[in-house]
Amino acid sequence: MIKKYLPIAAVTLLFGCAQPTESIEPIESTERAQQYLDGEFDSLLNKTTVVESNKPRDFTEFHKQTEQVVKKSPRMATVYQPLYEKLNDWVLQSGDPSELANFNIQAAQLGGGDKKGNVLFTGYFSPVMELRHTPNETFKYPVYRKPKCGSECPTRAQIYAGALAGQGLELGYAPNMIDPFLMEVQGSGFVHFEDDDTLEYFAYGGKNNKAYVSIGKVLIERGEVPREKMSMKAIKEWVLANDENVVRELLEQNPSYVFFSPQADAPVTGSAGIPLLPMASVAGDRSILPMGTPILAEVPLLNSDGSWSGAHQLRLLVVLDTGGAVKRNHLDLYHGMGPRAGTEAGHYKHFGRVWKLGLENSATQAPWALPPEKLQ
Repeated sequence: MIKKYLPIAAVTLLFGCAQPTESIEPIESTERAQQYLDGEFDSLLNKTTVVESNKPRDFTEFHKQTEQVVKKSPRMATVYQPLYEKLNDWVLQSGDPSELANFNIQAAQLGGGDKKGNVLFTGYFSPVMELRHTPNETFKYPVYRKPKCGSECPTRAQIYAGALAGQGLELGYAPNMIDPFLMEVQGSGFVHFEDDDTLEYFAYGGKNNKAYVSIGKVLIERGEVPREKMSMKAIKEWVLANDENVVRELLEQNPSYVFFSPQADAPVTGSAGIPLLPMASVAGDRSILPMGTPILAEVPLLNSDGSWSGAHQLRLLVVLDTGGAVKRNHLDLYHGMGPRAGTEAGHYKHFGRVWKLGLENSATQAPWALPPEKLQ
């Protein structure tokens, strides 16, 4: 999956409410920011001569994100730097999507799960978890590095029952069970140690090789939370309303367990090994959108309650991450660090139009071209 950072389309995996990831209601509804401007698409990627979008534009973070790509990955820079430079020229001189071709930039629109151009956006973030180095009456739930257990690692229930206790694997102690669980879903995150006021980055350190089960899906199936109200906030509210044993029983329905590896002052990076900037990078399906691919996207803008505001914003984004649930017409937008980013990411399950970009006479030309088996 991913080595330093593991986004795994956190909203979809945690809530289990976007399966299949590309499905859209047959009725042409718009409550999740769907648009119906382009007719019917025949292919996954569709050659677009002129990109037409009158949405407000924000390209401010694109140059900073591409600088990180060029600086950190000579291999990706060889492929994408000419395209990045042309896109930056376009931003400075025009920024009008209808003029991309004047800069020799080619575009292919994603057909969307409904074949009408609606691409699903979910969100992920980097949590900040409170820990202590040593336990006390409040901070008593251990967070572990990976043991030497090969393919016979204990399940979550066995770990909660003490299977790893006394082996010197404890990285710290949390005040509850849900915060470490949510960081596992994200795959990594920042930790603030309450006992000495230090900040540390916990990178993905492996897992126990057990099947992942969505606790959000379990809550929906049990009738605890209505499907239409499922969100990270709803899960946290359910947890706060129930005692420890009930919460533990729910979490144990997911036998998969993620271990962490501490790294001082490490940036948040995606599977491409590039530091991620909020609202400038996405996780995507690398068979369609290879790492480093720039995309032009009409990103849905949400109200504070998670409802669609009625508007989209045109942004340039870079695909720098992958995820098990991020397939085909589904993108996972990185929102940043901390609880506010988590709330915003948790609301994100809306739609926007997306164009994959390429440069004529370069390694990225003909962005609509895929192997035949990928086009269906």
